[in-house]
Amino acid sequence: MIINDQFFDVIIVGTGAGGGTLTRKLAEAGKKILVLEQGEFTEKESSELVEVEVFKKEDYHAPEQWYDRESEPFHPQTSYCVGGNTKIYNGALLRLRERDFEQVQHQDGISPEWPLKYQDFAPYYTEAEKLYRAHGKVGDDPTEPPRSEDYSLPPVDRISPVEEISDRLSEYGLHPAYLPIGIGDEGRTDSEDTGVSPAIRAGHDVTLKTSAKVTALHTNASGSEVKAVEAQINGQSYLFMGHIVVLSCGAINSAALLLRSANDKHPQGLANSSDLVGRNLMKHLMTVILQQSPQPNSGLFQRTIYINDFYWGDEDFPYPMGHIQDAGGILQDVIFSESPPILSVAAKLMPGFGLKQLAKHSLGWWLQTEDLPDPDNRVSLTENKLYINYTSNNLEAHDRLLYRWQEVLKTTDRQSRGIHPYGSVPIQVVAHQCGTCRFGVDPQTSVLNLNCRTHDVDNLYVVDSSFFPSSAAVSPALTVIANALRVGEHLIEQSK
Repeated sequence: MIINDQFFDVIIVGTGAGGGTLTRKLAEAGKKILVLEQGEFTEKESSELVEVEVFKKEDYHAPEQWYDRESEPFHPQTSYCVGGNTKIYNGALLRLRERDFEQVQHQDGISPEWPLKYQDFAPYYTEAEKLYRAHGKVGDDPTEPPRSEDYSLPPVDRISPVEEISDRLSEYGLHPAYLPIGIGDEGRTDSEDTGVSPAIRAGHDVTLKTSAKVTALHTNASGSEVKAVEAQINGQSYLFMGHIVVLSCGAINSAALLLRSANDKHPQGLANSSDLVGRNLMKHLMTVILQQSPQPNSGLFQRTIYINDFYWGDEDFPYPMGHIQDAGGILQDVIFSESPPILSVAAKLMPGFGLKQLAKHSLGWWLQTEDLPDPDNRVSLTENKLYINYTSNNLEAHDRLLYRWQEVLKTTDRQSRGIHPYGSVPIQVVAHQCGTCRFGVDPQTSVLNLNCRTHDVDNLYVVDSSFFPSSAAVSPALTVIANALRVGEHLIEQSK
């Protein structure tokens, strides 16, 4: 094993929405930072895909196998590269709604109250939107939380078929809103081109090591601090030392790393005196539904519409149902690549069309419903194999959302003859994963404190979506970015 002779102010593990953002925040404050990323730089962004590259699913799956609750192996759809899953996300940057931070009654149970509220995150949401160049418009969505200012950049233009659909939805009585999207000079903003790379190009004291898989965190004899981070680089083990260690591996892999780092002082896993590390895994209930489009489209356009009229329920169902947004161009929707059977159904409606042609004659909608935290939905390790024991809940709420949206499409869609194929994402899609290291005040009921430092280990933080007490129903990316800015500010103040 090689011991690195440098000592860093901060070691950040992972470069996704949390880690990449935190890297830039701390680098601009003059911190000496080591960033460890097990992937490499990608050759192509999801926003640059052409033709049917998106359906080459192996390009967007992790190389290792995970195991489901039946012990069946699968390759998860998660991205190991500089920028993490922000290199394949759709760029949607939505704030959680104000009520999402409160206790909410669902038909299947309780969505718990957050220990911090919307107003605690609001200034960091604004900072995050500016940093990631969110294009949007305020005023169309009745669930929009209060804001100190409008978006600084205008909404993304809709292609004409989508604009026509928006008009029909408005006539129906709904409130289609412009989906806030992060767009930079070269396409969607992500945590590599917005966080990591600018910090390095600016000449800050940032060392980035790629193909560096962190295998363990080693504590001091008392177990109170992480003293070294062990990583495998080109088949060789290295030890790196730093004052602060921050995990941003994704909710599943951050929990797995803590469990894998068990020692005599932390026999259940690092920072796991509560036995909550890896528990309460959430990842949204997600269904995609198609409309036929007689007029061809490029298959490569941005998402631009979301509908929250059913977010808190409706007159027939007084519980939250969820969030709807258009799929944008199907040929660049990486999650959609997991559901090609939907196009097989569509092929029966449009015989003679190939995969690409079907995609270019379709418009899609993603339906997202909050799943509720369940301690039995968890990440665990057995003989160093990673298991995802996950059973969906809140199913009727999602079924109600699907039914209502089918009703809307049948009434407003003039082209599809009332037939709208749909399909749900399988277990290997771990998009929107969160909740495995929830934050809170009580060390017996949470893993992290309010600054996302572990209760048990004084210099160990987690800044990915692990900290979520609930999943809400909107995409988590902006909240992860905002929280990383919040934690970064705390770390800067702490070191003064």
